[in-house]
This record gives sequence, structure tokens and C-alpha cells, in this order.
Amino acid sequence: MKKIILLIVVVLSFSGFMKAQSSDTLKIQTSAQCEMCKERIETALAYEKGVVSSDLEMNTKILTVVYKPAKTNADKIKAAISWLGYDADDVKAGLKAYNKLPACCKKKE
Repeated sequence: MKKIILLIVVVLSFSGFMKAQSSDTLKIQTSAQCEMCKERIETALAYEKGVVSSDLEMNTKILTVVYKPAKTNADKIKAAISWLGYDADDVKAGLKAYNKLPACCKKKE
């Protein structure tokens, strides 16, 4: 009987741990223009709290971010991209950061 109770406790503890470690995926349309943009965005997001991984597909300019919702959210991730000088869906690039981007990273207007 003790072994069954111990097993139940272990299973419940493990399932609670797995639930706490769950992640969500977010797709964001960016204004990235080149491979330097890709590197800059992915590197910066690696340091953002709660971001597990990010991958920018240059053909579509769509950034896929895997994150832990207990630690961050879509608005914070989009704001971080904006602070780098890039548009993130409806969040426009921060003007100060955008002006500091190399010419190849700026939007073709």
C-alpha cells in the first residue's frame, strides 16, 4: 500500500512539473530585411526571460517564438523586437533603435 501511495505522489508531482514547464508558440510578422536582422533578433530573444527559442524565416519574414507563458507573453516579446528597431505585427519599430540600424536592415520604402 505504501508503494502505491508513493507512486501516486511521484506521478502527481511529475505531472505538475510538466504542466509548469509547458510552452506556447507565437508567430510574428517582422520587418526584417537580411541575415543580419535575423541574427540580431534571434540573439536578442535568446536573452529574453521566458523565451525558449526563436527562428526567423527570411522568405516570409515570420518569426516563430516558443516561450513559457508563465514567464512572458506575446506583448512583451513584440515590445522586445520593437526595441531592436523592427516592426512586430502591429507594434511599430522604436524610432530611436530603427535609426541606429545599418542601411541594409532598414525597410525598403
